[in-house]
Amino acid sequence: MTAGQGVRDELYERLRAYEGRAAATEGVGKDRVNEPMIRHWCEAMGDAHPAYGGPDAVAPPTMLQAWTMGGLSGHTDRSGAYDELFGLLDGAGYTSVVATDCEQEYLRPLRPGDRITFDAVIEAVSERKTTKLGTGYFVTTRMDVRAQEELAGTHRFRILKYRPAKPKPRQKTNPEPGVEAKGSVTGNGNARGNALRSRPVVNRDNAGFWEGVASRRLLIQRCTACDALRFPWLPGCNACGSPDWDTVEASGEGTVFSHVVMHHPSFPAFSEDGEGGPYAVALIELAEGVRMVSNVIGVPCDKVRVGMPVRLEFLRTDPDLVLPVFRGSEG
Repeated sequence: MTAGQGVRDELYERLRAYEGRAAATEGVGKDRVNEPMIRHWCEAMGDAHPAYGGPDAVAPPTMLQAWTMGGLSGHTDRSGAYDELFGLLDGAGYTSVVATDCEQEYLRPLRPGDRITFDAVIEAVSERKTTKLGTGYFVTTRMDVRAQEELAGTHRFRILKYRPAKPKPRQKTNPEPGVEAKGSVTGNGNARGNALRSRPVVNRDNAGFWEGVASRRLLIQRCTACDALRFPWLPGCNACGSPDWDTVEASGEGTVFSHVVMHHPSFPAFSEDGEGGPYAVALIELAEGVRMVSNVIGVPCDKVRVGMPVRLEFLRTDPDLVLPVFRGSEG
């Protein structure tokens, strides 16, 4: 909602003056469109569509932003206006940032060998808004991506620069028993008064998945035209394009395909002990063949290994949220 109705917001007036100014000019992609990046992307996404391989291959349209990213060395094409805008927000105490959404429009297929150039503009700055995270301003940039000087697509990216809300006083409640196996649900450290986990984004495309989780079932979409399984949930089939689907329930068995151990920032809601220590986030390959991101519990985070067998469990993180997690076994 909008904060301070009827009250003049001098900072917003200064921020709004940056609308329409360049955020990046004459940017050049660090690499031409190339087959290795396309292959890695498709493997990571589990997308085996034939259009992305062979002599006439095109890049997946959703890779549009990948060809413009600065990598670990960062961006060298950002404008002074972009830095000034964020300097104003930081100076006013709006130092936290979270990406909220993006929109892409595809105008021309990208093919191996294409040279990518781009320009970006600060398209809009919102009035001051109050959210659950805190109070701040939404900043939208639009990037025009070109291949061989021909407009190939546009990418709009919106973030919230905000001042974090003060945490609510902790409320002590009696913790529930430890996490149980698939089909049951219990509490974790949040019952001891820790911060709540972030809410998942539920929309018309994935609402059925979260309804299944609430009933202690992990549902996978299945295309009724070609029987291909897919996860995460999507409105259409990656393999054949059909919009028709039903679901199958996962057995709960899986293995760790890859993983990271999160050390910073400290977020107590995601650690089993509620103290904000390191915790493991893994890409789990289910027995059915699809993959999903989740937490690995039950073993020290430094003992999680690629190929480790895991078993699905359901974790009640707070009175209003149940999540699928996976218990590992050192044996």
